Amino acid sequence: MVENEFWDVIIIGGGPAGSTTARYISKNGYKVLVVDGRNPIGSPLQCGELVPTNEEMRRLCPDVPDMDDLFRTSDAAISRRTEEMHLVPPSGKPLRYKFEGLILNRVKHDEELVDLAKLNGAKYLLGERVLEVEGEYVTLKGGMKLRAKIIVGAGGHNDPLRKKFWSAKSLNIPVKFVLMDGVFHDSVELHFGSIAPGGYAWMFPKKNGANIGLGIQRSFSKGKSINHLSEEFISNYAGNITFRGAGSLPMSGTIKSFVKGNYLLVGDSAGMVLPSNGAGITIAMVGGRIAGQVISEHLSLGVPLIEYERRWNNQMGKVMRNSKRAFKLGSIIFRLPDWIINILFNRFTKPFIWNAITCRSFFKLSKY
Repeated sequence: MVENEFWDVIIIGGGPAGSTTARYISKNGYKVLVVDGRNPIGSPLQCGELVPTNEEMRRLCPDVPDMDDLFRTSDAAISRRTEEMHLVPPSGKPLRYKFEGLILNRVKHDEELVDLAKLNGAKYLLGERVLEVEGEYVTLKGGMKLRAKIIVGAGGHNDPLRKKFWSAKSLNIPVKFVLMDGVFHDSVELHFGSIAPGGYAWMFPKKNGANIGLGIQRSFSKGKSINHLSEEFISNYAGNITFRGAGSLPMSGTIKSFVKGNYLLVGDSAGMVLPSNGAGITIAMVGGRIAGQVISEHLSLGVPLIEYERRWNNQMGKVMRNSKRAFKLGSIIFRLPDWIINILFNRFTKPFIWNAITCRSFFKLSKY
């Protein structure tokens, strides 16, 4: 029975960050329990579902090793592939870029990450929410008390471990989206300007439909609600809406520290979302693997858990810093009137805009 076990690691949250962390700890023979309030994990859908291909990730995050070992997305979890991204100003005249991406069946994708972790020996306790964390103990809302040497918070920006033991604040951007049936072209679209104040709107084509939505900074919206703005944007597309979803993204970038004693944060709870483009799935998995590897080495060799932060900085520090700079610049630009944004989106600024979106140095020449 899980309540009477003394676990090596308990992970709060079984999304991409939590399940990836569990996979890389349990593969080394350690006892891992993942606790998640959802049952099944993956539902309800809460995001736009776009991720880069492994080859694109190698270009975007060149310091992250062994992409093919980390990202094992099966064909069953891929709804559609894309080779082009359109960045669309208010004028509607897009800048077009080469971009190799996968639009996921996100529910299936997360289920497969759970299966990978279970295949390596991780255990899951679903439909149970964490009430309290104190010392080595995790107390669930139903009263069950669990114990572990190490506790990992992978429960998003409302993670109970982060809320109790970390004082760091993040800018959380609300998002609303729909799944719509219909026929859509192969390219993914990001729309900027007053249509999505301080953020962007998207159309990501899927098999027989699309994921369409937006995220905003409320302080930019001049009194317009996200409900109004999302309905206005979604009405530009024709099709039958089959699902409505909502959520939020932490868009301040990573918090200062992910480790406190025997507690660690990973994924959204650690701010592992790129502010300039909202990418979080693959970034959370990069963090999950590093956390899992370091925890394993800590348990076997006594490697300090703070090594997790050092390796994260080596692999993702430059990308995250570039993304934070781009987000700060974008937050200035996207306060401007639409007609100025139209002027700024031109063939001369095209490479610099792409560098900002893809978290590269603004002035580094790159193919697009």
